[in-house]
Amino acid sequence: AIQRIYAHHVRTGLASFEETPPDLAEMTRRWQAIAEAGLPYVVARDAAGEIAGYAYAGAYRPRSAYRFTVEDSIYLDPRFVGKGLGRALLARLIEDATALGKRQMIAVIGDSANHASIGVHKALGFELTGTFKAVGFKFGRWVDSVLMQRSLGPGATNTPTN
Repeated sequence: AIQRIYAHHVRTGLASFEETPPDLAEMTRRWQAIAEAGLPYVVARDAAGEIAGYAYAGAYRPRSAYRFTVEDSIYLDPRFVGKGLGRALLARLIEDATALGKRQMIAVIGDSANHASIGVHKALGFELTGTFKAVGFKFGRWVDSVLMQRSLGPGATNTPTN
């Protein structure tokens, strides 16, 4: 179900700059990388138990100095958009990443016209930090990346212990 949800977004939207949906083996490899890093990967189900969406917090960048920073990703089955599920998934990621001692969460939002994602992030305390203009080309047009950031826990107010 997760592969199907992501494939939909790759084929129809600008949340991902991938143009060819990854297969199940690749999606499994990506999930394993998040799990092996001990980072949050959450799945939401509807009342019937069907997967309605998923979200995860991956490493922002591989260099060790970034070890306290994560990047969030949220994907919903299109039938569940606009019902508060994205907000619930993001709130859970924030909670889980904070519990792990992470200090910053970055959102890289495809398309500056993605008002829903920008609004959900803003509602949960993210601030706009910048926009990379026309860095992607998908569906025959140039696409921006919007960067947003939120402190987690004490943020940068003190030195981490690990």
